[in-house]
Amino acid sequence: MAKWKSTKYPGVRYREHENRKHGIKADQYFSIRYQKDGKRKEEGVGWSSEGWSPQKVALKLAELKEAAVTGKGETRLSEKRERVQIEKDQQQEEKDREKKDAISMGEYFNSIYYPAIQQEKKKKTHIAEEQLFRLWISPIIGEKPFKDISTFDLERLKKKLLDAGRSPRTLEYALTTLGLIFRHAKRAGFYEGEIPTTRIKKLKFDNKRVRFLSLDEAHQLLAILKEMSPQIHNMSLISLHCGLRAGELFSLTWKDIDMDHGLITLLDTKSGRTRTLSMTEDVKELILQLGPGKKDELVFPAKNGKIIVNISQTFPRAVKSAGFNDGVADRRQRVTFHTLRHSFASWLVMEGISLYEVKELMGHASLAMTERYSHLSPDKNRLAAKTMGQIFQKSDSKKIINMKR
Repeated sequence: MAKWKSTKYPGVRYREHENRKHGIKADQYFSIRYQKDGKRKEEGVGWSSEGWSPQKVALKLAELKEAAVTGKGETRLSEKRERVQIEKDQQQEEKDREKKDAISMGEYFNSIYYPAIQQEKKKKTHIAEEQLFRLWISPIIGEKPFKDISTFDLERLKKKLLDAGRSPRTLEYALTTLGLIFRHAKRAGFYEGEIPTTRIKKLKFDNKRVRFLSLDEAHQLLAILKEMSPQIHNMSLISLHCGLRAGELFSLTWKDIDMDHGLITLLDTKSGRTRTLSMTEDVKELILQLGPGKKDELVFPAKNGKIIVNISQTFPRAVKSAGFNDGVADRRQRVTFHTLRHSFASWLVMEGISLYEVKELMGHASLAMTERYSHLSPDKNRLAAKTMGQIFQKSDSKKIINMKR
């Protein structure tokens, strides 16, 4: 490296670039030297090719010394550089903030949120969110930036869904999805403030299905399905006999089947717990007809060999053929694939199986979810009345009930 050389100006020196020229002379790099807090300091200033000369450097040094005496302005070149950098950083932050503030709900969903949840959530879940956003949320607020979305906009979304005849449950899903998008954007720094969905009054509704099949209806439906689609028939039979959800049937593999002990083991269920169920004789016979297959193969694959996403339209066509939903407006009373699982639980309770046992078989997270079937318990009220009568008969009624005033 070239040696430092002094100039005629005290505190100003320079070194020459080994190769680069500025005019006919070598390019010169200037620095200043001064005392600060009793210590000698040195700071680089710049090149002559950048416009610096010994005289300009000397003037800059004089300015710094004056600032040190008066207490006004920067006393070091690095202070100015730091201030300039801070200003640049602040300007860039402001630009970034403005850019984030300007992104619309639709742009954020498509470019950031949806790609993220495709990696994090189950396929069925992220597909449902995408459909809700595309069909209902986007037409109302898709073009608006997050900061411009108000509770009024959400009330418009609410009204649109209800006017279209969508259920309160669908509205709840839409608002939940919207809240998830806002929270995701807040964590990513694209939104600040309160989540507006928290200010929307939720509709009170009972979404619990109460319809279950009679045994005759179950046999009728299975017979129709057997003619229309053997696979849907087989899935329906297992759901009726063992209480499996549609998703549990879709993901069922041959390694989950234990024919030696007549068991079906369900992993990663909705409640997050493993569930083991005993097969009925009809289910055992069906499984023997279907398999065995390779351990990792699906018991009920789609036509392309992959996992099924939604139950086939064959099922609602079979229900329509049976006339089960004719004239039924209340969706809780309509027969769907989930009615099969609901029927399984209802039949067990009607036969005297305890709610706790049914809870375990159904894989419910809490007993409260199973209590919807409590009214089906046989002779529940008559048994209570009979028990109370026996209590009074065993005692002296005069000691229990004093009729005197």
